Amino acid sequence: MHKHHSALGLAATLRPVQPVTLVRPHAASRAARFFAEKFPGRSMYAVKANPSPELLQILWDSGITHYDVASIAEVRLVSSTLPEATLCFMHPVKAQEAIAEAYFEHGVRVFSLDSLEELDKIVRGTKGATDLTLCVRLRVSSDHSKLSLASKFGAGPGETKPLLMAARQVADALGICFHVGSQAMSPEAYANAMERVRIAIVEAGVTVDVIDVGGGFPSSYPGMEPPPLERYFATIHRAFESLPVSYSAELWAEPGRALCAEYSSLIVRVERRRGSELYINDGAYGALFDAAHIGWRFPVELLREPESNARDVEFSFYGPTCDDMDHMAGPFLLPADVQAGDYIEIGMLGAYGSAMRTAFNGFGSDQTVIVDDEPMTSLYVAADEERALPSNVVKL
Repeated sequence: MHKHHSALGLAATLRPVQPVTLVRPHAASRAARFFAEKFPGRSMYAVKANPSPELLQILWDSGITHYDVASIAEVRLVSSTLPEATLCFMHPVKAQEAIAEAYFEHGVRVFSLDSLEELDKIVRGTKGATDLTLCVRLRVSSDHSKLSLASKFGAGPGETKPLLMAARQVADALGICFHVGSQAMSPEAYANAMERVRIAIVEAGVTVDVIDVGGGFPSSYPGMEPPPLERYFATIHRAFESLPVSYSAELWAEPGRALCAEYSSLIVRVERRRGSELYINDGAYGALFDAAHIGWRFPVELLREPESNARDVEFSFYGPTCDDMDHMAGPFLLPADVQAGDYIEIGMLGAYGSAMRTAFNGFGSDQTVIVDDEPMTSLYVAADEERALPSNVVKL
């Protein structure tokens, strides 16, 4: 993999014809250290956000030892990449064959479920194993999040008691998990979900050994600037301490976006301008799936030397395919004089950008370059700077 000092320098020097993915290992490492050191429990990476083997290794080297896998393919990937990692199969609906392979061939002992049918499947797939950690997933609100995850999975109030009681009979360790939705913009999301957990424990009268608050930890995007992550951690810790759980109960989390969003960005070239519409060489079927299909606004920057002095105006993007759906409405703020031949960096694509990419219509590029500059926005730079201060210096 090639290395360059900055996005601007790369664009100016190489003038790439195809899109180029920029990766920043130092940014992913910084995010992993932040969670490993500051989250008041165990952090496991949600592999679906970005399954890059290189990223998995960076996270492992920076203190992330547990991985949330959602398919047998992810189990195999992490098992082969990080043989000593602990894998947790957190998809609530799995094939029995996948459960069996995960348990007997890859050493998976942690499984999520949200129904009695899935519990039976896990028992059959593991041949009645007695060393399982079973995490019952509750359905909770996604009201505080930008993307809801409240409809597909999770046991409802009337289903929770019998499921917890049945899982307790089978599990060596019983857990409760939930997911507040992606990009939770308020710590209150976790406080509300933890109250749902408390009610479930009291109603079922079971001893619980694990509380897994799932994912949803946010990153920073235009118009979506969340509170500091420390506030989320403090809220979760207070709620956890008040739960009626085992004295030795563990607190888990499954950050995905928050660990990898800052890891990569994309350089695209403008192939045509039509008024306020820019035709670029990546799009909805490439790394910009979220920008097209759910209206996600990513940070953008014109890579030009010297810098443009024109005021910023709103643009939308069209991707390179022949499909009208290859459209990113934005708006994306760029200098008014942007034109064909210019390069644009689109930031915060480490989460889901690479994972959703296809080669539809023959477009796409696998070119990846390591860069040393900082991501376009970060929730961790200030924390990293504070860490680097000498012990006798007070940061004001």
